[in-house]
Amino acid sequence: MNRRAFVTGLGVVLAAPLVAGAQQAPKAPRIGVLHPGAPAAASQLVAAFKQGLREHGYVEGQNIVVEPRFAEARAERLSDIAAELVRLKVDVIVTASDVGIAAVKQQTETIPIVMANSTDPVGTGFVASLARPGGNVTGLSNISPALSEGARSRTSA
Repeated sequence: MNRRAFVTGLGVVLAAPLVAGAQQAPKAPRIGVLHPGAPAAASQLVAAFKQGLREHGYVEGQNIVVEPRFAEARAERLSDIAAELVRLKVDVIVTASDVGIAAVKQQTETIPIVMANSTDPVGTGFVASLARPGGNVTGLSNISPALSEGARSRTSA
């Protein structure tokens, strides 16, 4: 074996553990949670949310990070809190009210927003339609405009 091949081989063997050690573990996804109320009022909801994550294999502190933020029933704080979550570069933001959704939507067009409850996501402009929401907002609505139109036509007849 010539000297050059030996030195090269030795360098590869010695460098291999350094390269392997430089590989980082995958980043745990971060979920921003924006709640319009106080922590005490939302504690059961946040606990249920975390339990649902655990049931799907996501354990806070192990493979997921949850960043809860509360507006303390002060709507004027929602925009600042939404901006903070965007600065934290969370992977998704979950919020549970139309005012929260509006605040987050105003701050980002790229981070996915999951609305846990919206009264009329189409009418408010959060989504293009219920069938094809488009954009970065998705989630649940407690009323469908199609259902409410049917209800109005029955009551006005």
